[in-house]
Amino acid sequence: MNTYGFGDLAQTFLLQRRGAALKTEMARLNEELASGQVSDVKSVLAGNVSYLSDIEGDLRTLSAYKVATSEAAQFADSAQSALDRMDASAGTLSSTLLTVSSNAVGPVLDQLSVDAANEFRALVSTLNTSSAGRSIFAGAATNTPALAEADTILSDLRAAIAGTTGVTNIADAVTQWFDDPTGFRSSAYIGSDNSIAAFQVGEEQNVTVDLKADQAVFRDLLKGTALAAIAADNTLGLSSNGQQELLQLAGNELILAKDQLTATQSNLGSAQSRIDTIATQNAARETTLQFAKGALLQADPYDTATQLEAVQFQLQSLYTVTARMSDLSLVNFVR
Repeated sequence: MNTYGFGDLAQTFLLQRRGAALKTEMARLNEELASGQVSDVKSVLAGNVSYLSDIEGDLRTLSAYKVATSEAAQFADSAQSALDRMDASAGTLSSTLLTVSSNAVGPVLDQLSVDAANEFRALVSTLNTSSAGRSIFAGAATNTPALAEADTILSDLRAAIAGTTGVTNIADAVTQWFDDPTGFRSSAYIGSDNSIAAFQVGEEQNVTVDLKADQAVFRDLLKGTALAAIAADNTLGLSSNGQQELLQLAGNELILAKDQLTATQSNLGSAQSRIDTIATQNAARETTLQFAKGALLQADPYDTATQLEAVQFQLQSLYTVTARMSDLSLVNFVR
């Protein structure tokens, strides 16, 4: 009868190959035991990976929404902070104008106008606020400031009302310039006529932060502040009583504008609340999908540990056989 066997070299290669396979299997089982998830996804899902693909696709979409929600929240928060600064400025200036101007004379009246001019510059600066490099109050033109320089705006206003006399006529001329499309909107507002695009923060869920420096609420704030800033202009020829009257008129304008600003703050607050609500909903859905993915790919720790122990035993047995075979020799065999 013929017998067949492996030569020494072939047998060595066979043992090495088996050892490498057992080491690979042990590494896989160690990874599964540490991570709690299977490494061979196709084997576990029997080749049907469409459900897993859907879950991972939804997770990627939610990740994109998370970024958009974060951007929307940052933009809205920056806008609300800007509105808060305008509100505080209008409140302080209107109170000063209404309480001080009625009794002030000479240099005090002039100083009120100087203070108002400084507030006007601060207001313009606030309306030129940006968030993450995007202008907040310039509409769709997020890469440009919303307004021209404050001093340029005041110069254009002064040129437009030059030659106007009398408190009522001056106030009317200022109002007309701020409301006329060929006035403020033409020379002072340099943003876009279109609103900024809505933030898509969820599936068929958009949030719009529609704030533009040419809207009535901001024009009225600027108008009231500008009235106070020009009250001391020598070219207007106003008496002390006339300056007092114009400053008080400016204070009343700011009170009315402040009421509009409060409504704007409330509307923006509603948008902020909606952003937070959608962010919470998206986070909850992401958690649910992560649990579903984990359950789908979860490795049984007991079964994995049992397999790992079996592989370790096989590897130890292989090492033992290899060691014994390495000790074999013809001299030992014929003793």
